[in-house]
Amino acid sequence: MNTIWLSSIENREGPKYKALAEAIRHAIRDKALIVGQKLPPVRDLAWDLKITPGTVARAYTLLTDEGTLEAAVGRGTFVAPAKAKTESVVAADHITDNVTHSDTAEERPDVVRLTSPQLPDVGQRALIQRLMGQVAANPRSGVMHYPNRTKFQPAREATLHWLQGTPLGAIDEQDIVLSHGGQNGVSLALQSILSVPTPVILVEELSYSGFRRAAALLRAEVIAVPMDAHGMNPEAIAAIAKSHDVQAICTSPEVHNPTGLFTPVERREEIVEVARAHDIQIIEDDCYRMGASRAPSYRMLAPERGWYVSSISKTLTPALRIGFVVAPKPSVPALRRSAEHGFFGLATPLADLAERLLADPQAAEYATKVNEVFGKYVQTCVNALGCYDLTWNEDVPFVWLKLPEGWRASAFCQAAESEKVQIRPAEDFAGREARAP
Repeated sequence: MNTIWLSSIENREGPKYKALAEAIRHAIRDKALIVGQKLPPVRDLAWDLKITPGTVARAYTLLTDEGTLEAAVGRGTFVAPAKAKTESVVAADHITDNVTHSDTAEERPDVVRLTSPQLPDVGQRALIQRLMGQVAANPRSGVMHYPNRTKFQPAREATLHWLQGTPLGAIDEQDIVLSHGGQNGVSLALQSILSVPTPVILVEELSYSGFRRAAALLRAEVIAVPMDAHGMNPEAIAAIAKSHDVQAICTSPEVHNPTGLFTPVERREEIVEVARAHDIQIIEDDCYRMGASRAPSYRMLAPERGWYVSSISKTLTPALRIGFVVAPKPSVPALRRSAEHGFFGLATPLADLAERLLADPQAAEYATKVNEVFGKYVQTCVNALGCYDLTWNEDVPFVWLKLPEGWRASAFCQAAESEKVQIRPAEDFAGREARAP
């Protein structure tokens, strides 16, 4: 069988089963697979692609449900004839999630989306609209000039006010660079750090997929570090650093995404010791922390190599794409260059809005209320699933469920989606070569 289309999944982001499904769709559109053609058996294709049979089975099931493939008992899976989609298939397409598009609650009120936090409106919408009106009527930075560092000083000062209480060590507004959300902040930090021809970045063995996306854009190798109940294993970091040119560690010690684990200060200090021994920078992603910090940040523990990234996406709104990076003082000039050379800085009206929003007392009150609502959501979830192996915290807007024996993640997600509940499997957070639990 002609399987030249298989190589295309290596270049696709997102869950492996969706990457495979899209590769098959693409092959059908390009006539590499024709109507009636039999696809490889699940185990054979899994072997060829070095992925699990469950991943292939989930991709086949997804394509069969939408009518792209058809399965014949005892004969195999075949490319289905083209036909008009049924109402149920259209609905299934409508709830498919990806990086750049997802249905809002207003568009699909019958779908429960648990793939990322859905922020409640506790009053922040009206505040943002009011402040937008003020900026439009009287834009302090004007609307006829390029952004510049001086014009952003009030926004940086407002950010400093917003971050008060976060244990960041010695800090002033000049250490801060505004970004287009937390993901852009991670990218800016990496752009400022990476310098060798073949840089290596370390992440937790299960980690926020944005770390890998940012690394891919910068052509950096990503190596997953084994974890235990307290986070990254320092000895494993040291072992990897001896054989690779590691330049950065990307980690979420306050709220590990996706397990919700917390890295205590003793473990952080061990990681700092290894980082100093091997001259590794540490990027801390703190975007999911809703409550008070429970330990000093890496920037406080290692002020010469600790970077801090956060945003308002989980506390007020993800729509504005307002984030911030706090660099180690020796690296502030490099961070500024990364932002200014990359996009000149935020649009001045957005910086003016950030200034007003982050300094407004109501914003902090609304962030607290958002956290309280999330806490109620989590309590409801725990009441329903508390008899299972569940990791949760009332200040964390997600839970981590270890499935009972007999369930596979792919089958569980598919069963949930059939009931119009969208959730994310562990494989979404694992590297392509890793085995997700």
